[in-house]
Amino acid sequence: MQLTAPASRRTGIRDTDGMAVASFVLGLLGLLVLNVFLGPIAIVLASVALWRGTERRGRALLGLGLGVADLLILAAFVQSDSTLSWSL
Repeated sequence: MQLTAPASRRTGIRDTDGMAVASFVLGLLGLLVLNVFLGPIAIVLASVALWRGTERRGRALLGLGLGVADLLILAAFVQSDSTLSWSL
């Protein structure tokens, strides 16, 4: 006996679109704070969204690029002062 309706294809697309948008927002936020955590999360979310065929491909690619930029900025700060934290 099935109590709930089966998931439709639209639900899956909406999930991947949400992942694409979330990767963009987290990647953008990671440029300012917590780039050691938000960068990898943005990369993973964007990769999964692209793999599942999101309709928001541009957002997912931007999230992927911003996630990589987060890690590059982190590497630059680590290189400049040899710590994982940075201050203004």
